[in-house]
Amino acid sequence: MNLRRAVVAGLAVLGLTLAGCTSSGTVTEGGGGDTDGGNKKSIALISKGFQHQFWQAVRQGAQEKADELGYELTFEGPASETEVDAQLQMFQTAIDRKPGAIGFAALDPKACIPLMDAAEAADIPVVEFDAGCDSDVPVNISKTDSVAAGALAADHLAELIGGSGKIAIVAHSQVNSTAVERRDGFVDRMKEKFPDIEIVDIQYGDGDHLKSSDIAKSLITAHPDLKGLYGTNEGSAIGIVNAVGELNLEPGKLTIVGFDSGKAQIDAIKSGVMAGAITQDPIGIGRATVESAVKIIEGDQVLPVIDTGSYWYDKTNLDDPKIAAVLYE
Repeated sequence: MNLRRAVVAGLAVLGLTLAGCTSSGTVTEGGGGDTDGGNKKSIALISKGFQHQFWQAVRQGAQEKADELGYELTFEGPASETEVDAQLQMFQTAIDRKPGAIGFAALDPKACIPLMDAAEAADIPVVEFDAGCDSDVPVNISKTDSVAAGALAADHLAELIGGSGKIAIVAHSQVNSTAVERRDGFVDRMKEKFPDIEIVDIQYGDGDHLKSSDIAKSLITAHPDLKGLYGTNEGSAIGIVNAVGELNLEPGKLTIVGFDSGKAQIDAIKSGVMAGAITQDPIGIGRATVESAVKIIEGDQVLPVIDTGSYWYDKTNLDDPKIAAVLYE
């Protein structure tokens, strides 16, 4: 295990018990600064959640970059990726603290608009990461090209099932932009390149592995000739893996393609239950977000979109240094 993976693994185990972490999922590093007048040397990041290892990896990258640049960092997110109101309250609290900049990953692209306006009125620049808000206020976004990533997943699943057959999708949201893009990139690629593959159903499990497992079991039962399943995030993919185990299916009988990383998915790939998955570079997303925030605070220019990349991994390339660097356990 390389250094990054080892560090993130430790974070995942510690989870919300990290020093400075409250029940709302807040992690604070460094001093607090002047809470009335604000602290221009601080950055407040608000993620979409804390329940997946992906966000711990984003936090790790953000903290690395904040330490390098001499900035204080707070990182928080709701307990689950369905708690839009909780996330918006965190956004308001960050505005009230008056940091030098705010980084935001929107759960709901519409609900965040008023708070974007509030941040602008308070003269606090906003950068985005992972998923955007339908607002012109944010200066830039650091993210994976989720449409391209979804298409990459489609290419590999199609190849694995021989270019024909029935498949289904367990997605994690109908609202969140990354979920929509991962779904649409996958669906559009199948329609364009693989006309003999039929997507029989798309269902949504909120990224919760228990809900996603129930959905996957229902899909498998309803379509006994199903050849493949695609899970659009960590929770969705693990739900599918768990469903296959609960139904006592032979490893490889159903071709499973996932998204994101984490120990459970890596183990499932090693055992043959999952064929492979798309990983992002969450550490890179965290680093790019903080770097953008600091540039804006210091009056420098930033690119409007920073694409941190997506990569296919399976048992054949898990130990490739380039892949290992973007996996997290």
